[in-house]
Amino acid sequence: MSGEKNLLEIRHLKEYFPVNVGFFRTKPLKAVDDVSFTIKKGETLGLVGESGCGKTTVGRTILQLYKPTSGEIIYDGEEVKTKAQLAAFRKKATMVFQDPYSSLNPRMTVQDIIAEPLDVHGLYRTKAERRERVLELMSYVGLNSEHASRYAHEFSGGQRQRIGIARALAVNPEFIVCDEPVSALDVSIQAQVINMFDELQEKLSLTYLFIAHDLLVVRHISDRIAVMYLGKMVELADAEEIYNRPLHPYSKSLLSSVPVPDPQEARSNQRIVLEGDIPSPLNAPSGCPFRTRCPYAQEDCAGSMPEFKEVEKGHFVACHHLDEVSSMKGGLVLRGTMTG
Repeated sequence: MSGEKNLLEIRHLKEYFPVNVGFFRTKPLKAVDDVSFTIKKGETLGLVGESGCGKTTVGRTILQLYKPTSGEIIYDGEEVKTKAQLAAFRKKATMVFQDPYSSLNPRMTVQDIIAEPLDVHGLYRTKAERRERVLELMSYVGLNSEHASRYAHEFSGGQRQRIGIARALAVNPEFIVCDEPVSALDVSIQAQVINMFDELQEKLSLTYLFIAHDLLVVRHISDRIAVMYLGKMVELADAEEIYNRPLHPYSKSLLSSVPVPDPQEARSNQRIVLEGDIPSPLNAPSGCPFRTRCPYAQEDCAGSMPEFKEVEKGHFVACHHLDEVSSMKGGLVLRGTMTG
């Protein structure tokens, strides 16, 4: 479980992409807009939200696969700024990608795919040492040594994702961004892969940023959960706290979409439908981005973005009208655009 020391601290992270909107004119698409959070050593932070809210962009920007527009990325007490710092950071931080079908090179054997980070960083002295390390990594993720000479297309989706996880572990990282790592897999395989993440975390003292839209998966693996909407972070708290007592109206909306296994309980849920579709991040509303769909929105919501502040110990929320929202009974369902 998590310790007390922050391994990663993100301060006011922004990632804007210029989009061509006419003759020599561009407009910034604010994929990530002023996001701040910390992850403790040994912890799993779940990051949830609808498709297009900026979850994946947060993960890729932290690893600087996208150059941040602004903000600070502080790893183990030191800001990652220079090329040398980034090179050192990438030996300690890595990523498991969403799609095991497109993230593996079809022309490379499993052995070469897993060993690619070893080749890039020069982490072996002899071919025998390289092979030994690859076989060790394969054993971590439940692959047999005879799989080493095969190609990715010969494996199932679950096995391909295991290859991707073994590749991510090659540099012996401390921190892994897991970008929807089970969303492309069959439900029967998802539980196996999630349990493997848990076991690897225990065995190798790993820290995860776990990005997903499946809230049941996130609840199972996360110590804390952060909720994003349209590039902004709207709530952050312990996993059980978010599930049992969400404070932001959007968090309540997301959680109401989670299937309840008890039919009686499911029938007794009071549901309030929120109107409208999620706005485009290219033309985001002024002030609070959720105000166009929020039943509690007032004039001040259009005037300014609510501060993302700690309202209770460890529970952060960005909302101007928390008192009214906290009195809301029952669940909510978003119309037309739910993915969670």
